[in-house]
Amino acid sequence: MEETMGPIRHVVPFTELGRHDVSRAGGKNASLGEMTTRLAGAGIRVPPGFATTAEAYEELLGSRDLRRRVEAQIDRLHEGAPLDQVGAAIRSLFLVEPLPVPLRDAVLAAYEQLAEEIGRESPEVAVRSSATAEDLPEASFAGQQETYLNVSGADALLEACTRCYASLFTDRAIDYRERMGFDHLAVALSIGIQVMVRSDLAGAGVVFTLDPESGFPDVIVVSAAWGLGETVVSGQVDPDEYTVFKPSMKDPELDPVIDVRIGAKRLKAVYADTGLTRTVDTPDGERNQRVLDDAEIRTLAGWAAAVEEHYGCPMDIEWAKDGLTGELWIVQARPETVQSRRRTTTLTRRRLTAIPGEPLVEGIAVGEAIGQGRVVALDAPVDLDRFPQGGVLVTGVTDPDWEPVMKRASAIVTDHGGRTSHAAIVSRELGVPAVVGTGNGTRILRDGRSVTVSCAEGGSGRVYQGLLPYEETQTDLAELPATRTRVMLNLADPSAAFRWWRLPADGVGLARLEFIVAHQVKVHPMALLHPERLEPHDRHVIERLTEGYLDRGDYFVDRLAHGIARIAASRWPTPVVVRTSDFKTNEYAKLLGGRPFEPDEANPMIGWRGASRYYSDGYREGFALECRALRRVREGMGLTNLVVMIPFCRTLGEADQVLAVMADEGLVRGENGLQVYVMAEIPANIILAREFAERFDGFSIGSNDLTQLTLGVDRDSEALAHVFDERDPAVVRSIQTLAVRAHAAGRPVGLCGQRPSDDPAFTAILVEAGLDSISVAPDSFAAVKRHVARAEATLKNGAGRRKE
Repeated sequence: MEETMGPIRHVVPFTELGRHDVSRAGGKNASLGEMTTRLAGAGIRVPPGFATTAEAYEELLGSRDLRRRVEAQIDRLHEGAPLDQVGAAIRSLFLVEPLPVPLRDAVLAAYEQLAEEIGRESPEVAVRSSATAEDLPEASFAGQQETYLNVSGADALLEACTRCYASLFTDRAIDYRERMGFDHLAVALSIGIQVMVRSDLAGAGVVFTLDPESGFPDVIVVSAAWGLGETVVSGQVDPDEYTVFKPSMKDPELDPVIDVRIGAKRLKAVYADTGLTRTVDTPDGERNQRVLDDAEIRTLAGWAAAVEEHYGCPMDIEWAKDGLTGELWIVQARPETVQSRRRTTTLTRRRLTAIPGEPLVEGIAVGEAIGQGRVVALDAPVDLDRFPQGGVLVTGVTDPDWEPVMKRASAIVTDHGGRTSHAAIVSRELGVPAVVGTGNGTRILRDGRSVTVSCAEGGSGRVYQGLLPYEETQTDLAELPATRTRVMLNLADPSAAFRWWRLPADGVGLARLEFIVAHQVKVHPMALLHPERLEPHDRHVIERLTEGYLDRGDYFVDRLAHGIARIAASRWPTPVVVRTSDFKTNEYAKLLGGRPFEPDEANPMIGWRGASRYYSDGYREGFALECRALRRVREGMGLTNLVVMIPFCRTLGEADQVLAVMADEGLVRGENGLQVYVMAEIPANIILAREFAERFDGFSIGSNDLTQLTLGVDRDSEALAHVFDERDPAVVRSIQTLAVRAHAAGRPVGLCGQRPSDDPAFTAILVEAGLDSISVAPDSFAAVKRHVARAEATLKNGAGRRKE
């Protein structure tokens, strides 16, 4: 592939490029060369190819005075000419300019040699633009220039190269360079020509070596859709998403895939009959089917980890699977440029300060901000003067042509796309909240309607009617004081767990299974095991929901295990206390298929709940599914920081029965480091604290139920709200008594509840009582941490204990 025509080298094979060749071959091609030459030993496969050089681009600019003509158009832009007119004029200059003969001949010679190497005549190739300023830490040019897939034959290849050169001056690329202060003619373009992977017959997608939404570094996130990868990157499809826990990858005996989410995948890109590509509907049988199995996910994650380690920074990687050979390939890799640039010591949080009502539409939250304004619904990009600054952009899907409009938006809503779609990536970079993959945003949200777009409520993004009030707070995490009393988190929503990883919490004091069951499983566990007892309608809905599962119990275990694992991973290796299900009978009855399995109780609050269910004939099989999920997380996925907690355990005999059932299901207290806690929320737990301490490894006070049962007050009664008080002397004395008795037995005591967040004086009571931990909602963590520090300082300075 040696170039002999002229003093410069026009093309270079990937095998001769490395990461330090960005100025010569652009970020994309330099990275492909680096992986080809340096990472083959890690088993990473990169399709062969070659790159045109920056010198070849400079030669093109020097021919027929092209540089001067481009400069004249840039001058027009600076004098006030419209961006779209200037961009179109520059691109037309490139499109009519023939490639210099030495460059053309070099490209065709390299293409012929590539064909010989792989043994195929006129092979299909991907033709990708690679700017010399691309993938720099201070700027992200990725996606601004064009890529052409399924290019075959000499004429088609040369035309694609010409169009790549022209794409260096798309409107969005000109605008970005203007904004970032880059000299337009100091940025050169290299073109990568790479053998196509037949992913049109299989699938493709993107891998991030951190969570792209929160920056959580201990996971690798793989997205996947059927067909060519352009539908994933562009956001045309809602892809599968697989989350891999990095620490568990070190042990080949463990399953590091801690979450699997099946996307809709309604479309896929395939080869067009006349060349290039086309988009078609995905067959029904593929839409609900996983694109990758666990072994393939693990392979890609292993490659991604090796790439990240090699580059020394988080990476954004594109992969493809060949449908003819079944082989996986890496087709692009670049540094991740959004989360890796965030300040890790400052936590910014926004929250709505009014009750919002039902959302108009929901989708995947991108970012953690709130935006609001009037809806501007568009089918295609418009001139900037037609899009008002601060409007809420609502559209089906975005691509790079939308970027100038997106920069003017206060929020973005799309019908399609996942967390690695174009809309999501650009929104993160701009700091604009986006709700993607709503499915119906363009149908529901009408032009001119005032809305609030909230991405501050977890993994789900919601669009509400009206301009709702909200507040923003900033916390410098480096300034939070150290405390003896551990301050932990209460978590319920697995999709939001990674958002809080930067908080210097001491673990999770309460993870509630009820949220996962209600929102991710959605079905009563006994209904899955006994469909014969269901109404025909419920049976049909459950059949559709569990499609692909021969054993419907596995559906429950999978969903529950994945939810628990995300929470446990978010705080690894600190303790994560997971409370087994504590629905009341009326709440369980509301689950899909739940009615036949739940009795009508006059007072469910003190009825058949918690421990009493787990050994009973009416629910023991359901509890066995819970145990299977917990065991999979601890033993299968390696998240041994998980601590099991039993709620509402009334008697010592009940404790013994529950522990026996757990042991029957493979969860033996003390084996593999398993600890089992008990909720202290019944006066019996306080009175018999020493005996309960013989059976459990720790106590967690549920202050709501303990207050309710100590004072004999229905905690939901408005008429008795003035009596319900966790600071009542009887409740405080119970907390103090438990702390003394538990500590005498060598058992820790914590409290999980809302009151410490709202009441610094109550926090001081807990500190004085000597509690080992206080667990609070994440948005209250910083305030409670400070309350605890002040209470500890007061105690240390001898201000005295409260007398009850």
